[in-house]
Amino acid sequence: MLFAFSIAPAGTPGDSVSAAVADAVRVVRESGLPNETTSMFTTIEAETWDEGMDVIKRAVEAVQAHAPRVSLVLKADIRPGHTGQLRSKVERVEAALDEG
Repeated sequence: MLFAFSIAPAGTPGDSVSAAVADAVRVVRESGLPNETTSMFTTIEAETWDEGMDVIKRAVEAVQAHAPRVSLVLKADIRPGHTGQLRSKVERVEAALDEG
């Protein structure tokens, strides 16, 4: 299962959210799950719904330590029996681009 999510603090002074986001990404990386962080989302690959949601919950809690309000955007690709999709989905698109 792939989980793409974005967590942002709200109700804090200033425009920068980098410290809060860094704490969330730290939780993700320490989880040991395959992951990727881009400018807008972090994606993790988990074996089960509970495993993925546990990491997301702990990442939200890390951001909550910085702000009175937190926004979470979540998208999931729930496909039991498929692993390694964090990289192989991108590889299939790249291969299609190379073909044509």
